[in-house]
Amino acid sequence: MPRKTNAIQEDTMGRFEGKVAVVTGAGAGIGKACALAIAREGGRVVVADIDASAAIACTTQIGAEADHTLALAMDIADAQAVAALFETAQRHFGGVDLLVNNASAMHLTPRDCAILDLDLAVWDQTMATNLRGTLLCCRQAIPLMIARGGGAIVNMSSCQGLSGDTAQTSYAASKAALNMLSASLATQYGHAHIRCNAVAPGLIMTERLLAKLDECMQRHLRRHQLLPRVGRPEDVAALVAFLLSDDAAFITGQVVCIDGGMLAHVPTYADGGNSAAARPAGGIAEAAAEQHC
Repeated sequence: MPRKTNAIQEDTMGRFEGKVAVVTGAGAGIGKACALAIAREGGRVVVADIDASAAIACTTQIGAEADHTLALAMDIADAQAVAALFETAQRHFGGVDLLVNNASAMHLTPRDCAILDLDLAVWDQTMATNLRGTLLCCRQAIPLMIARGGGAIVNMSSCQGLSGDTAQTSYAASKAALNMLSASLATQYGHAHIRCNAVAPGLIMTERLLAKLDECMQRHLRRHQLLPRVGRPEDVAALVAFLLSDDAAFITGQVVCIDGGMLAHVPTYADGGNSAAARPAGGIAEAAAEQHC
């Protein structure tokens, strides 16, 4: 049966030809962009998401023949569901070479408060999905990768796992722990030719985030970036595809920020004005010093 060509073009670069990828949380946003990017370069993709209709819509957008992609509805916090996910990937495609752990308990973030106000159920559920769920997926994937001579894993972290905030305590803690989980995995299984890196996005304007942030809040957040636009899911997917590919064959155990420079500058950057015209030649530090002369 000839391959359809809905959204994915035939002229692939081919970095993932012959590779099998599992992408969790692939029904929308960054996960969907990652699944599309892998398929675009010839990979066979298992699209896993807790939302069955979203997973099916993603595979439809990939537009490949039936044996090129597979949609599965599952919750990564459920150990049995995770085992079934990888058993299905093994049965359908013969193994797993690549894993993108993108699924996250984003529905809990509105209730994810400061420490003294935090509902411990939110903490427990966040850790069960973001951290334990990622661990479960890695534990299932590693033996399958070893059987195929190695593999690559990318865990989706966040800039919130690298700096403190006034809320989202559980989310931030889970992502910080995920960074160490990634380093531990890279250390323990590098000898088996398995690489593992974490990607830490900043302000990435997914459809979900766009619905939550009004223009005022978007302007506030952009003030803290060095680049003048917000990030797109495709920006993160391009980085993930690079880290999964042989182009990154000697990169492992790293946390790679993709945040438009949000964490790269001095704290006074946004307060001092973030356009070239607003900054004195000597920078914000010099301007601050002049104010005290």
